[in-house]
Amino acid sequence: MDNRSRRPRILAVASGGGHWMQLMRLRDALLGGDMAFVATHFSDYRKSIPPGARFYLVTDANKKDWLRGTLLICELFWIILRERPDVVISTGAAPGYFALRFGRLLGARTVWVDSIANVGRMSLSGRLVRRYADLWLTQWEHLARPEGPHYIGAVL
Repeated sequence: MDNRSRRPRILAVASGGGHWMQLMRLRDALLGGDMAFVATHFSDYRKSIPPGARFYLVTDANKKDWLRGTLLICELFWIILRERPDVVISTGAAPGYFALRFGRLLGARTVWVDSIANVGRMSLSGRLVRRYADLWLTQWEHLARPEGPHYIGAVL
C-alpha cells in the first residue's frame, strides 16, 4: 500500500465518566482514520466505539497512587508502541497525559481537549501536558489565551 493513501492511525484516550463521554462526542470527527480507543473503568465502553476500531482498557490511576500509576504508564507505553499512532487525542485525565507524552516521543501529532468540568482553570493534566500538545484546547472561552490554551468551541 502506498504510504500517502494510508489512513492516519488515531489513538483516542480518556479516563472514564465525563472524560469518556466528551471523547465520544468527538468520535465522528475521527471517522476515516484507523482508530483505537483507550479507556479506564468499564469494558462496556467498548460498545460505544465505531465498528472496526480497536479498544484497550487500562488501569485507572491518579497522582496519589504511584503503584497503579506505574502500571498505567507501562500499559500506555505498550499500547503506543503497538499502535504507532499518527495522532493522539485526549480529553483527559492521567491516561491522556501519558499517552500524549509517549505519542509525541514517537513523532505523533498530539491534541489535548481539556474537560469541560474545568471552568475556573485548566486541569492539572491539562497544564502539565501543555508542552507536549501540538493543539492545546480548552472548552471555556474565558480560559483561552493567545499562547494557549485555545478555544474553538465545546463538545457538550
